[in-house]
Amino acid sequence: MNHANSRTPTQWRNALFVVFTINGLGFSTWLARVPAIRDGLDISTAEVAALLFTGALGAVSGLVFSSHIIAWLGLRNTILFFGLLGLLGLAGIGVGSAWVSSYALTVIAIIMAGAGNGIADVAMNVEGATVEKAVNRNIMPWFHAYWSLGTVAGAGLSALMSFLGVGIAPHTIVMAFIMAPTLWFVSRFMTSNPEAGGEDGVEQKSTLADRLRVWKEPRTLAIGVIALGMAFAEGSANDWLALAIVDGRDQTNAVGALWFGFFTVGMMAGRIGGVYLLDRFGRVPVLQGSAAMAIAGLTLVILVEQPLLSGVGALMWGLGSSLGFPVGMSAAADNPHGSAARVSAVATVAYGAFLIGPPLIGGLGESIGILAALWVVVGVIILAFFAAPAAKPPAD
Repeated sequence: MNHANSRTPTQWRNALFVVFTINGLGFSTWLARVPAIRDGLDISTAEVAALLFTGALGAVSGLVFSSHIIAWLGLRNTILFFGLLGLLGLAGIGVGSAWVSSYALTVIAIIMAGAGNGIADVAMNVEGATVEKAVNRNIMPWFHAYWSLGTVAGAGLSALMSFLGVGIAPHTIVMAFIMAPTLWFVSRFMTSNPEAGGEDGVEQKSTLADRLRVWKEPRTLAIGVIALGMAFAEGSANDWLALAIVDGRDQTNAVGALWFGFFTVGMMAGRIGGVYLLDRFGRVPVLQGSAAMAIAGLTLVILVEQPLLSGVGALMWGLGSSLGFPVGMSAAADNPHGSAARVSAVATVAYGAFLIGPPLIGGLGESIGILAALWVVVGVIILAFFAAPAAKPPAD
């Protein structure tokens, strides 16, 4: 039975919700257990940083080649094969760090996890854009909300396993064995088409030259600026918000964690509620309003010492940062021909912000303080604000 042909749009959408959740769950499971990885390998903080960098490098390397892989394998096979590769890497991280205690094996496993998740991530977003066309709604933020839900669940389960004294190896192996058959089952509802061309659409093959040409398209690059700005805003909060509050405002670690909690709540709420705003107002006003909210929230965090207003600022920062990346993915896939290449290009630029942004803020923060360094993030969000008109659908 061909499930892709017999599925309903609701089944297709729900299956993709599961795929996004699995991707986020696998990603956060090993990141939340970095202390266990460090202890198992008996390595320094610098060596832990090198491990994290290899994971990010693996993800970005995968993103660069993802459009070519999708053109070769199709969306369903790419999501399944590289999703499974990421889960194999997840299990390998546990085995390599705990049972074998091999730094080299752990590095290989982290690269596998990063590259697998990165390539699957692009295919998922192209698939999401295809589902949007089938249901005729701007629901990409919902897919990313499920990814966020997966990361929260993964972090929570990791905390529980750590509290119960469960080792990282059995934890990651069991998680991989649960998620792998789930991924296989729901992937049957995905499209095999390598381009986002409707529910299953007429397959529109793109050449290598076509896929490379997207890097010269002004609209694609401008959409990349939107995604970069909001990814930079999100990544900076993930890495530095709690520490900025603790050091810059002389607060306790608990208060710093609470302020980061405000940010994450804002992110989740923005991705859930943003769909209704996009339906009513369209991409450009919503993106510019989101950017303005992120700028206002960041400014409150940087300048205001009063705790309540600063906390509101963290919440606004999260709300404002929530839609840029998912809407950028939707906009990059507007044209079915070459959609995978454009999504790959925008995702590569955005994930580059996760690599470059945190070290930049940290290095600058050493000189002028983290709170002051966050003005750089404000500047990048302003660029995203002015780039927002590029996200307007071509048919509008």
